[in-house]
Parts: sequence; C-alpha cells; structure tokens
Amino acid sequence: MKIDGKGSAIFLTGFLVFAAIAGAGNGQPDRTILPIAEPDPPRYDQLDARDATPPVQFEVTAPEGAPNVVIILIDDIGFGGPSAFGGPIATPTLDALAAEGVRYTNFHTTALCSPTRNALKTGRNHHTTNTGSIMETATAFPGNTGRLPNGVAPIAQTLRLNGYSTGAFGKWHETAPWETSVSGPFDRWPTHQGFDKFYGFIGGETDQWYPLVYDGVTKVTPPQFEGYHFTVDMTNQAIQWVKAQQSLTPDKPFFMYFATGAVHAPHHVPKDWADRYAGQFDHGWDAVRVETVARQVEAGIVPAGTELPPRPEDLSAWEDLDDNSRRLFARQAEVFAGFLSHTDDQVGRVVDALRDIGELDNTLIFYIAGDNGTSAEGGFVGMFNEMTYFNQVTESVEDLLPLIDEWGGPFTFPHMAAGWAVAFDAPFAWTKQVASDFGGTRNGMVVHWPDGIDAGGMRRQFTHVIDVAPTILEATGLPEPKVVNGTPQIPIEGTSFLYSFNDEAAPERHTTQYFEMFGNRAIYRDGWFARTLHRAPWETGQQRPLDQDQWQLFDTRRDFSLSRDLSAQHPEKLAELESVFMEEARKYHVLPIDDRTVERANPALAGRLDLMKGRSSLTLYPGMDGMLENTFINIKNSSMTLTANVDIPEGGAQGVIIAQGGRFGGWSLYMDEGRPIYTYNWLGLDRYTIEAVDPLSAGPAEIVVQFDYDGDGLGKGGDAILSVDGISLAKGRIDKTQPLIFSADETADVGLDNQTPVAEGIGIGRDQTRFTGTIRDIVIDLQQP
Repeated sequence: MKIDGKGSAIFLTGFLVFAAIAGAGNGQPDRTILPIAEPDPPRYDQLDARDATPPVQFEVTAPEGAPNVVIILIDDIGFGGPSAFGGPIATPTLDALAAEGVRYTNFHTTALCSPTRNALKTGRNHHTTNTGSIMETATAFPGNTGRLPNGVAPIAQTLRLNGYSTGAFGKWHETAPWETSVSGPFDRWPTHQGFDKFYGFIGGETDQWYPLVYDGVTKVTPPQFEGYHFTVDMTNQAIQWVKAQQSLTPDKPFFMYFATGAVHAPHHVPKDWADRYAGQFDHGWDAVRVETVARQVEAGIVPAGTELPPRPEDLSAWEDLDDNSRRLFARQAEVFAGFLSHTDDQVGRVVDALRDIGELDNTLIFYIAGDNGTSAEGGFVGMFNEMTYFNQVTESVEDLLPLIDEWGGPFTFPHMAAGWAVAFDAPFAWTKQVASDFGGTRNGMVVHWPDGIDAGGMRRQFTHVIDVAPTILEATGLPEPKVVNGTPQIPIEGTSFLYSFNDEAAPERHTTQYFEMFGNRAIYRDGWFARTLHRAPWETGQQRPLDQDQWQLFDTRRDFSLSRDLSAQHPEKLAELESVFMEEARKYHVLPIDDRTVERANPALAGRLDLMKGRSSLTLYPGMDGMLENTFINIKNSSMTLTANVDIPEGGAQGVIIAQGGRFGGWSLYMDEGRPIYTYNWLGLDRYTIEAVDPLSAGPAEIVVQFDYDGDGLGKGGDAILSVDGISLAKGRIDKTQPLIFSADETADVGLDNQTPVAEGIGIGRDQTRFTGTIRDIVIDLQQP
C-alpha cells in the first residue's frame, strides 16, 4: 500500500498515537505526543457515591526536579558591546551571572531579529520556520512566508504541555504583519504559541516612551508612572507574574521569555543613564575597537594575536571627521551605552526577584546579549528618526546637530551612526544584517544555573541559536515531541550543548551551519568558514547579481576575527564549502535567495499575503483604533478622497477624527477650536497643514479631504482640498509624502491618536486626543495613479 502527501501524515499521526496508548501501561506518560492523552475514566457499578472511591485526578506535571527556565534576549547588541565580553558598556548583571556561570564566546545568531527569535524558540533553522528575514519583508516563497508551520512547535508549547507555567514579556516580532488585526488569525500570537501570559509589543520595535502594548491579544493602555519607560514596565510585569505564579503553584516550574525592545532603535533612555557615559566616547569608534580587543585578549575572551579586520571602506575614520560630527556621534554612543546599561539594570531586577523568592539556584538562565550584531541601519551619520532609513531618506549632520540635547528623549526616534555598530561588534568588521560575518552573527551568551553548572569559565565550542531549545529539553528531562496538536513535527535541527556545561574541553557537536540574510551568505564546517559579502546594511538599492559574488575562506580555529582570507591558498576547500552551502540551502528552503530589502516592505512588491490586497475603498467606524500599518489601507503614492461623516455638538468639536502614524510620520484629520484641519507629517521633519478659518456649526457635517497625487514615482507630493458639505474651505500643497512606511508601531485610529500625535498642540495619547463629537463613519477611497 502506498500512502503519500496528506495520507502519509494521517497514517503517521495515527501510528504514533497508537504507540503512545500501547506504551502507557508502564505508568509513565508518553511525552512525545502532545498534549499528553488523558486516561479513559473508570466506570462504576455503585449507586451511591459514598460507597465508591474516586480515581486519582489526571494532571500533567513536569518531570521531577525539572528546573525553571529563563531566556533573556537583548536586541541589537553585538559581541564587543557588553563589559562581560570585553566591551566598553557596563553590564553588571551580565558580569555577575558570568562569574557564577559560564560564558559562551562562540555562540551564533542569524543576523536579524525575527529569524533569530523563531530559531531560538523552535530549535529549527530560520528558513524552516519560514522566517528567512523579518516579518515585514516576507515573500511568497517557502522558507520566507512569515508563517510558522504547525509542524514546528515552539519550546514554550512543549514546556506548557508538560506542566510548566509560561510567560513572555517584551518584544515578539514573530507574527506575520497581516495577522495583527482584529480579524486574526491569532495562531502565531504569543498566547497561541505556548505562552500563558504575554505583555509586550507585537512588532519589531516600539517607542519606549509611548509604546503600543498588548496583554495577550488585547491592546492596553500602559500604566502611568513618573519617568515611564517600556523596559521598566515590562520588568514590573515579569516580576509580578513570576512571584504570583510561584505563590500559587510553588511546585510548578516556570518558563519566562524576557525579550527587551532595547537596545533596538529607537534609542530611548532616561537622560541620566546616557549622561553616565559623558565624554567616554570622545576618542571615537576606531580607538574603542582597539581598546575592546585589548580587553578581550587580556580576559581570555579572544586569543592573543587576534587581528582587527579593517572597518568597511564606506565608513569614515574617526580622525577624518570634523568637530561637529565627532560631537554628534559621541553623544549618539553615550545614549546607546546608557540604553544598554539601563536594560541590564532591569534584567538585574528580574534576577533579584528570583533570588528573593528562593528560585535562582534552580533556574536555568540563558542571557543572550543580542539577537544579532549591533545595528548599522543608522547609516553614515545616524538618524533623528529611524523611519528615514525605511523610506530611503538621508539625514545630515547639519540636520541632527540641533537635536543633540534631546537625543534619546521623547522628541527623537533615534539611531546612531554605523561606525559605532562596527566598534560594538569588535573584534569583527561587520554588523547586523551581515550573516556572512561574525559581527552580524556572533553574540555573547552567559548560561547560569547554580544547581547544574560549576561557577566560572568559558566555552568555545561552536553553538548556534537553534541549539538552545534542545538544550532546554535535555536539561528538563523532556523528549523531543513527535506530534503536537495532531501535527507530526519537523525534527529539531539544533544540537543540545548541555554536554559543555561542565566540560570546557568537550569536542563540539554542532559542526555544520549555514548562514543567509538578504544575499549575505556563509557556511561553517569543522572550523572552516566560507562566506560572501553581498551587501552592506546601509545599501538598500539593487546589488550586483548573486552569481557574481566572490567567496572568501577562513580558518576560525586560528583566526578568531576573520581577518585572513585563505581562499587563494586552499581553493579546493573553498569549492567544497560552496558546494556544502548549496546542499544546506536546498535542504532548508533557503533558495531562491532574495536580496531586496526595504522594497519588500511593500506587499505588492514582495508578493506575500496582504489583508488589503485589491482594496481601493475602506469604510471605518467608531472604535476602530490600533490598526497597524499592514492591516490598514495603503494610501501611499496615490490620490485619495477621505470622507468623514460626523455630528458636531453645541459649542463645537475638538480632537482627532482619524489619524495614521504619529510624531515621526503620518497624517491626521482633526478639529481644533471647532475648525477642521488636515496635517501631513513628513517623517517628523516637515509638516503640511490645510485648515479652515472658521469653526463648524453644530449638527451633521460631511468633512472631505481630497488629495491629488502628482504621480510619476514614489514619495511625490500633491495638492489637497479641505471641504465641508461640498463647500471648499481651504487648499494647500503637500510637497512630499512618505513612500514606503509611516511607522513600525504607530497605528491608524478612528476618533483619537493612540500614541504620539501626528499634529502637536492638541494633546497626546488616547484620552487627550479623543474626538468630542460623534463619528458616524469614515470612508477612504483611493485612485491609483
């Protein structure tokens, strides 16, 4: 009998379930089939319950002695940033855990956010999880669709179904952007991916001062307290959760995923934390690289004789910069350093809480200092508003210098210059997005587990982010599940590194690993590393053809920093490894490779699913707010008619009728002192306002904004007319528009402006910007050029 396709899956599932039932007679639950099957209930002959003995109640519990597990994941910091790995930025919590645990100096990520996170929590390569790049640049090709397959159960799901309490706090960035509306589906949200509790933001970044926060799948208004900062807020939530969980169920182990939005842009941090680093980076990024490597060698983190590869040739030497540039760039580094130290301080609060409740010794902590290398997406001079990068707009030192005193505060959405990314990735040459250099993929990791690890020491075995999940399974005494929720599982592709916890000399077991991101690609095998550098992070245009890339070869056993290309000496080894890369690429759905970057943020260009595909009209109603950009009609690069049917109360109306975006880019129709006003905010750099002179009378009103786009390309301008009940009240020119994206986390809102305001002066946040009239409906009609 031949069974293939869907039939083979059904047959395999049935066989495994039968095997589980057959093996249940040994008294132990079969944990390879999840959820664990409940036993058949007994049947009774007794009429009166007082004459019968009740059965033992079925309950799934974790294996005896299984430890708690905590994963701490910091965003966008490279190997040479934290002090625990020789960097110039103080991370005392990471230092203390390293002193009591072990440091891994050969641990690797995928070079980008979403791919690392899915790989971390599933034990599979990022293309196996359909996360070949970040969610916002997903395509239609296998390996890059942005949708985690049902056959890849996250470690949180496995732990929860084996008796753990599970909580996730902070950044998620693993849900396809078209699955973030009220229509769902919610399958790939945290609370449907194995977490009992989620408190955080769903996308790739958020404003730390005014975040978009969800509790489970419900958007919530963050608490108000003096000096509010999201990292502090998420830490409060994590501590409250773990203390309550242990108070109520002290015998039930917990799994906490604590993933900060820090230190991803925007680099938002209380000023006093940034000021702690005043003057410490005045000598520049080249000197910081040299000093970092010297500390790394002295501490034994990198071998003596490690050479610094030259910085990328596109980046300036510090000595070649003018005084204004140096002053600006030094402050950028101070803010970034303060941001990391502030984040590590919040991690310290979590560790202290575990100690306070007596759970620290029996908690296996993975503190991963970066989901990729430090980000160079700030370009050559940094950015007042990170969204300029995603709209391919270049800022200048002259633009940024007047903002130096506000850098990191609520009126900036900043990113630092790329020279600092290279410095904080020392001793390597490249950065985030560059999967073909260890500056993009090698991150410091500390593992702390007093009940399971002898204190101190370093581990130099090659390890990868896909190795964390199988390590957790081995440490907790759980088998890899074969079937979860009726779906046969793709086998875990990582290798447990529990063998290295107490044996620094153990031979490494993860011996082959591919890397790929936006065309940058490499292969590691048995100490050899072959790679090609296809594009730099600041290059967003078309690159040379992939088949014209030149490959290099390195022996990582003798060349820690990838400074000596051996391709000319060993052409046969290079050819062998190029062939291995193609084998791995075919095996794990890496092919075909797509080297496009920001243009893939446009669903039409990417060819992926799109909630608004084909829509030229959208009708909105009161209560529709918090709509992320990929779940809202795309008004960019086209003409538009916006029609709002409202009722004006006696005395006039105030507040926002509809807005999309916020302080750093977007548009808004609102009323101020009873007058209708339309404002287009171009990246927080320019604002164009069309406003009526006189207030509207009480009663029903049809307010219309007609925008006629100039056409002939992306990001062009156009003419706008504001009218009420068919009478034109104001006209104006909008010189330019945002071509690709308004915001990563600011939303479209009916009847209010949810986070930061598109138009300053009418308040901030939900309560202050609420429309005081009545909205019946709002219709947006597009006319494509």
